[in-house]
Amino acid sequence: MNASSHPAPVRTASRPIDPAAVRLRRLLVQLAVHAFLLIGAGFMLLPLLFMAVSSIKPPAEIFEATFSLWPRQFYGLKNFESALAMAPLMRFLMNGVIVCLGILIVQLAVAIPCAYALAKLNFPGKPVLFALVVLGLCIPVQAPALPLYIAFAQLGVLNTYFSMMAPFFLSVFAVFLFRQFFRSFPDEILQAARLDGMGEFEIVWRIVVPNAGPAIAAFAVFSVVAHWNDLYWPLIVVSDASLATPPLGMMFFADAEAGSNYGALSAGAAILTAPLVLAFLLARRRFIAGITMTGIK
Repeated sequence: MNASSHPAPVRTASRPIDPAAVRLRRLLVQLAVHAFLLIGAGFMLLPLLFMAVSSIKPPAEIFEATFSLWPRQFYGLKNFESALAMAPLMRFLMNGVIVCLGILIVQLAVAIPCAYALAKLNFPGKPVLFALVVLGLCIPVQAPALPLYIAFAQLGVLNTYFSMMAPFFLSVFAVFLFRQFFRSFPDEILQAARLDGMGEFEIVWRIVVPNAGPAIAAFAVFSVVAHWNDLYWPLIVVSDASLATPPLGMMFFADAEAGSNYGALSAGAAILTAPLVLAFLLARRRFIAGITMTGIK
């Protein structure tokens, strides 16, 4: 077939891209995204804002029909003094620190070697073991509560720090999180360490752990927040107010006498919440880095 018989292609004039329009479009998208995030953050912060405002208001102003951020009569000192006088809030804080740190230390000591083995070692049954770890994420905390309570009662360890901490010493979420992080660790470094005569446990604690700071910080935030706010299990195993964690302590605090003093209740809640908020603000950069590096979205 003669090439001259083919019709000549029709050329359309390409429209030049306006850089200013592209920048404007990107700016509008970013503004929309940030506006959506700010609205969501505002809804999340509303309870904290109400708690903070109520802690500096007199009881008569807390449930007025009109809401104002700043009280007409500043009552903060009186509310905080009443909160500290009505309940041993510092004791509740110390109990929360002991329980959360005890759980976190044992969780890290157990989960890090397990996660390293699942990520970097080859052994029979490894896929089955990892499948069990994933299935463990589906089991709610409340499921083994009754048999654990019966076991602790028979052992006589109820009303102890151990009874509040022991069910959480093994965290399948920690194993899964660290396993995702360790998979990206360079195998060349591990091989070089093995050639130098280092054992696997030595490699874990001397090489892998010092480089796992972001993942450890991310899990530490998850663990501390979960167990600091946990009311279900301490309510079951603890009946002594001297061992109460912060959420359980607030139940002891809100008794028949203090129940009507909502200003003091809000002040007590602010005291018990402040350490958690401060810890998260201090660890937020490593928390975000750990979530990004482990691929947990």
